[in-house]
Amino acid sequence: MDSAATSYRDPEPFGAEAHGLSFTFYPAGKDRRTALFEIIDGARQSLKLAFYIFAQDEVARATRDALVAAVRRGVEVTVIVDGFGSEADEEFFEEFIEAGGTFLVFLAKWTRRALVRNHQKIVVADEKVAMLGGFNIDDGYFAPPEENGWNDLGFRVEGPVVDRVSEWFGELVEWASDERSQFRDIRRRVRCWEGGEGPVQLLIGGPSRQLSSWAARVSDDLQRGERLDMIMAYFSPNKPLRKALWRIAREGEANFVLAAKTDNGATLGAHRALHGPLLDAGAKIWEFQPCRLHTKLIVLDDTVYLGSANFDMRSLYLNLEIVLRIEDAELAERMRSFIREHLPACEPITLELHAKRATLWTRAKWWASWFLVSVLDYSVSRKLNLGL
Repeated sequence: MDSAATSYRDPEPFGAEAHGLSFTFYPAGKDRRTALFEIIDGARQSLKLAFYIFAQDEVARATRDALVAAVRRGVEVTVIVDGFGSEADEEFFEEFIEAGGTFLVFLAKWTRRALVRNHQKIVVADEKVAMLGGFNIDDGYFAPPEENGWNDLGFRVEGPVVDRVSEWFGELVEWASDERSQFRDIRRRVRCWEGGEGPVQLLIGGPSRQLSSWAARVSDDLQRGERLDMIMAYFSPNKPLRKALWRIAREGEANFVLAAKTDNGATLGAHRALHGPLLDAGAKIWEFQPCRLHTKLIVLDDTVYLGSANFDMRSLYLNLEIVLRIEDAELAERMRSFIREHLPACEPITLELHAKRATLWTRAKWWASWFLVSVLDYSVSRKLNLGL
């Protein structure tokens, strides 16, 4: 690893304004943690949290204890964790429940419902402020790069869109509260969700016979886009989306910052399987070296996509995801600048380097990895990384 990678430090928090929304972005784990606890400790009426991973480690215990304190000062607190991705259970939240908090498990039973993962990360306080992004409640998401913590991005937002986040949270509560809820019910909620038509849209991903608002919107935008910048933890889109990316690379500009380190080697193989056609089309690819990459950020022309969704098959078509889409040229340029800040700590992937890597056996493992991460949950494919 070169000196730029070893000396990399997460950027400081930064703010932005767009269409009546006020954003604060937290690239560093320590700042995400501070912001999370400030929101929890500052709540006076209500707190709503939903996470894919809620561990039982130091930060998870501190979060739980802060939620207990919130309940005891009269705040109405609801927590939803994914039944497959989270370690935290009713026993872990016993004191919270006894104090009067509401604890719900998404996919509590092993039925057809278990096909869907609640991959969202949501915090809403007092219907006034929300915190979204890619981070989970686990020590690794708040650790610095030198400790191989996850490189991620959380953001605080205030403004009218918070009401919509809270509205969607209500849909999750209704479904998770009913033991009789069926797969078709959550599919209906995803299908019927209206993301909006203005410059600010709250998009929801999940299972649907028709494309979800998230998958449909990003697919349509890619068909028309000319300039694409993406920093993405897990990258394994299907063939139609790959064709859209190749077109942008040939006719415009396409830049990708992808992972060099992760806890799931199959995801590395999956994105490396796609390097050759992207490079041939003229795309530029970098792999982030200092630590594990978990950031999910797309900037397409003057539009920014922020939230929980990876650019892979599960996040596009199966997992429940929450994504904020903002059309704003100034915000787009600021987020492009943020992506560029990562480049000195990245290894450029050239055609020569790709050809050196892409032996027949390695390509076979890459495509096997693409298949695994496309059909299996991350927690499962993590154990089946084919030695990558």
